[in-house]
Amino acid sequence: MLSIKNFLPLTLLACTAFSQAAFAREAPTPEQALQNFGISQALIPRLEQGDIVSYDVGETSQKELAIGVAMIIPVALPKIVDYIKRGNLSTSEGDIIATGLLPAKADAASFKKFGFSEKQLDEAKAFLNAEPGSEFNLSKAEFETLKSLDMGDADNKTLLKTANQTYRAFLLQRLHAYQKNGLAGIPAYSREDSTADPAAELRTDAVNSKAWAGYFPELQQVWLNYPAPLPADTSEQFVWLNRNVEDRPTAILSHRIIATSATGGLIVSRQFYVGHSYNSSHVVAGGLPYKDGTLVFYSTRTSTDQVAGFGSGMKHSIGREQMKKEMIKRLQRLNKDLKRKPAEVAEEN
Repeated sequence: MLSIKNFLPLTLLACTAFSQAAFAREAPTPEQALQNFGISQALIPRLEQGDIVSYDVGETSQKELAIGVAMIIPVALPKIVDYIKRGNLSTSEGDIIATGLLPAKADAASFKKFGFSEKQLDEAKAFLNAEPGSEFNLSKAEFETLKSLDMGDADNKTLLKTANQTYRAFLLQRLHAYQKNGLAGIPAYSREDSTADPAAELRTDAVNSKAWAGYFPELQQVWLNYPAPLPADTSEQFVWLNRNVEDRPTAILSHRIIATSATGGLIVSRQFYVGHSYNSSHVVAGGLPYKDGTLVFYSTRTSTDQVAGFGSGMKHSIGREQMKKEMIKRLQRLNKDLKRKPAEVAEEN
């Protein structure tokens, strides 16, 4: 069953600031940013009165769902920055089972809190017996590793331990391969008669983030050609997550780069491994000072086989609407946590 709710990546909705060293031109004015997003002049008054508006994000394939939302909050940027830095947005997500930051020199112990629980024994058994297809996103080599395991008449405790150790090893290998080779280090997911290529999807997403590429050419080049030296005043994070996606636990590896200064904010984030249900995600989000408040923007691209093929147009329409509702909920939660009344949602013209 298609459930776009769980396809939304966890990320920061607004962040610290635009790095003056990260882009060649001046940072965009809020008015220029709105124009770049394709938000019509007619919707600006709704934004200024606190409504949430959505904007189109061009989709690059039949597998992709993409949309953006924006709002203006009458709260100074530093207060939102502090809210973000304290991790309030991520910790308020109800579908996180566990998560953790990955250190610069991650090892097997870095994933010790990831794993199937005793209540998820059936999922662990399904993982150990997985074959190429859509149930698990694994490479050909990973499927071969699982096939080579001789579990015989192993008891449930041994099965659970083996499943967790094996999955953690896969995650560590994928993390190291990405950190060493960037997008080229992401193995394809093996399907029954084909493959899914998250590396190609994420490269296409990065290339097509045109609204900000002109202002952040150096940052975009780093994003495309990672690993590469980060521009000044930027930082990066690697995060693992175990999320409940379509009522199943799933492992996720995420990479974020944040640009910072005193005049705005930008974060780019990609999920370069997702355990099942969707292939990858790419997010651009941030905040700009706007009059006496902050313009918050958040756009996401998610690639999933579930919206391709027969009836793709209807699936995309339904999927975008579900995705928009979830993104709006996240901005509404930001309002609530800042002790403001819920924002209205502007009707589309």
